Amino acid sequence: MRSARNEPARPRNQRVSNTKHRRQQHLLDVKVRSHKAVQHRNHRLLVVGSKVLLITLALASLVLGIRYGAKQLFFENPDYRLSKIEIVTDGTLQREQVLQAAELREGVNIFSVNLGRVNELLQQLPQVDEVQVVRKMPSEIDIQIVERKPVAWITSAKEIIDPFASGGAFLVDARGVLMEEKKLLPEYLGLPVIVGCTSETLEAGRTVSSFDAKAALELLRLSTRSFMQTRFQVREIDLSKGYCLVVTDKNRTEVTFAFDNLDAQLQRLEQFLVYSDDSKRELETVNLLVQRNIPVTFTKTALEVINETIDPEGSEPRILRAMPVDPNVKVQQVPAAAGKSKTSSSASQVRKAMPVERGRKN
Repeated sequence: MRSARNEPARPRNQRVSNTKHRRQQHLLDVKVRSHKAVQHRNHRLLVVGSKVLLITLALASLVLGIRYGAKQLFFENPDYRLSKIEIVTDGTLQREQVLQAAELREGVNIFSVNLGRVNELLQQLPQVDEVQVVRKMPSEIDIQIVERKPVAWITSAKEIIDPFASGGAFLVDARGVLMEEKKLLPEYLGLPVIVGCTSETLEAGRTVSSFDAKAALELLRLSTRSFMQTRFQVREIDLSKGYCLVVTDKNRTEVTFAFDNLDAQLQRLEQFLVYSDDSKRELETVNLLVQRNIPVTFTKTALEVINETIDPEGSEPRILRAMPVDPNVKVQQVPAAAGKSKTSSSASQVRKAMPVERGRKN
């Protein structure tokens, strides 16, 4: 009691520990809390990693199971083996040619066939315009092909007699795609011919891009109208001049067209055709390069041709006399009655008629 009484009283609110002691206590507390936080974080990471691993394993097992099931049910199932390939085309493409181009064969699994790739491969054929590929379960694939319809022959030569025999002649459709047919049909021989196309390289599968070739195809398209199709049937289009189209129709009428305003030029040509039908005269040449005072010539009538072959003045007929065929045989003159003379020879002597000069008496 005495010692307590002798100690000086401490001021109120005075800290028991000093600054150094308090700092040491704070460091110990921080170390304890950080260690617990690390343990807690590691535990959370372990839990999350375990969950991710379990989900990944579950998904992988599911995928492998689906693939295995699909392989057993579909890809290795003999019921889905391709046994029939139906090909329908409206042109000259052969079945072997289509199968080779599409890289198709029977016996493979029907699900292993990529229909998009088959469509793309068939579109690369110059003869093909549209393709439709359908998979019919369980073992059939149908291919429907719409082929390009050729409208003319085209060649770089200035003239061509037989397009079938010419190696430089190609068929061309209305879009300008060049084709080289494996099987030539008889109706191809009646197609018009575009000659003198030297402005570009002609190869099967290419599309013509020159201005003159496009103008020729446009002229063929416009000439298929009702009246022009029956009255003006194009047989040949010559592009060799480079500045115009020289067109010859089935009646050997030669018409010169400019590259532009083909529709208006055909309308003017139609007027000339109507006039020639009314006058019963055939057109020989028409030059449509000019819009006014168009040069036109007509073919000669049969009467004019006959009058040209016969002298209109009526010349005297030529006087002929018999001459021996063999020049070595001598001809004897035998006097005849009434002041006339005649030639004679052996009975077997062959003679021919030779002209005698005019004005000379026999």
